[in-house]
Amino acid sequence: MKNTVLPHEHNAKDIPESIKKELNNIGKFQLVADIFKQLGDTTRIRLFWLLCHCEECVINISAMLDMSSPAVSHHLRLLRSSGLVSSRRDGKEVYYHASDTEQSQLLHKMIERIIEVACPINNIGKKE
Repeated sequence: MKNTVLPHEHNAKDIPESIKKELNNIGKFQLVADIFKQLGDTTRIRLFWLLCHCEECVINISAMLDMSSPAVSHHLRLLRSSGLVSSRRDGKEVYYHASDTEQSQLLHKMIERIIEVACPINNIGKKE
C-alpha cells in the first residue's frame, strides 16, 4: 500500500505508515485466520474451553463430550498444531491442557466473555 492514493479522502488524517506496512504482512493475518478456523468448530471450542480449566486424557475427554476417542484425538491434533493445546506423557497416558501462552489465555478470556454476554441465563442473579 506504499504511496497508494486512496479514491476517497473523507477529510481524515493520513493512515500511518506502520498500519500500511502491517496490512502487507499477510503471514501475520494468516496466523490469526488459522487460529480462528480452529475455533470455528463448536467441538473444538468446547474442547479448548474444557482444557483451559483442567488437564485430561483422551478417554475422559471422550466421555465428557460424549464422543469417540478417535474423534477427540482428531480435534486435539488440530488444536495442538495451532499451538492452543499442549500435552504431556505420564507412562502410557497422554494428558492434554491449554497451552500456557498469552494467545491461549486471551482466547480463553474471549470465549468466557462472549458466553457471558451472549447467554443471558449466565447473568441471572448477578448484581451489576
